[in-house]
Amino acid sequence: MDWTSSQLRSLVELRRRGTITAVAQALGYTPGGVSQQIAALEKATGMELLQRVGRRVELTDAGMTLADHAERILSTEAEAVQALERSRNEISGVLLVGLFATAAAEILPQALRRVREAHPGLAVHSRDMDVDEVYDAVASGGVDLALGLDYPDLPIPRDPALRVVQLYRERFSLAVPAGSMDGREEVALTDTQDLVWIMASADSYYGRAVRTACRRAGIEPDVQHEVTDTAATLALVEAGIGVSTVTDLMLRLRASRFDVVRLHETIERHIVVVFRSSAERRPTVAALVDVLRAVAGTRRGIPA
Repeated sequence: MDWTSSQLRSLVELRRRGTITAVAQALGYTPGGVSQQIAALEKATGMELLQRVGRRVELTDAGMTLADHAERILSTEAEAVQALERSRNEISGVLLVGLFATAAAEILPQALRRVREAHPGLAVHSRDMDVDEVYDAVASGGVDLALGLDYPDLPIPRDPALRVVQLYRERFSLAVPAGSMDGREEVALTDTQDLVWIMASADSYYGRAVRTACRRAGIEPDVQHEVTDTAATLALVEAGIGVSTVTDLMLRLRASRFDVVRLHETIERHIVVVFRSSAERRPTVAALVDVLRAVAGTRRGIPA
């Protein structure tokens, strides 16, 4: 039958995620694009693969059967790609990398320069995405590998189908309005009990990790501004609105005028690279992971 890998992957992800919108977010398509992929599959098979149940869609029995076989087809295709890459005498091919804003600004440029020098036949394309989405994007095949974050206070759930390699660690400090700490070099989280916090949403891993650390220290942070964007957070601190946790990598995103104070408690985040376990032996993936490790070795974070 005449179908494409993209169409099969859309079907597999629809079974996994349950909504066309979620599939579109994971694979980098529009919802309309996903619907077109499924419609093309139905045309190729001559069978109805979806059925509407209220406001939702569900796979029909035929859709479930095809999704089972599609997973095996996609797995075989991935094995074929690995075999072809290993048969070449050089590292060449195309990899799509998912990454969050801070990594795009601070890590990707150095990595791309090193790839051009060491592996001119390797083309690296990138896709900016929400940091909490990179694990699903790798698992679904939406990207080949991704740079992500992990938090000791709230570890990302581990999927046996994924490999997570730590590149380096960063310790959080506290960004405070200029002059508000009377020159103190270190504060404890308990010292922030009466301060206004600027923090990522409690729905995000970052937001939950910082709240967990605060509660472990015995305080409930007064979060009056839930902000995801790092540059916007730094601007609010600079304006004297409140305090927020920061790392060296985050501070380099925007030149700001405020004070940075060491936290007594240890709160960390880990910069990681994520790829499918089945792709671990792909020469292109292994080469890019090595480059990312080399770039990480030049950072000022805590070595992995």
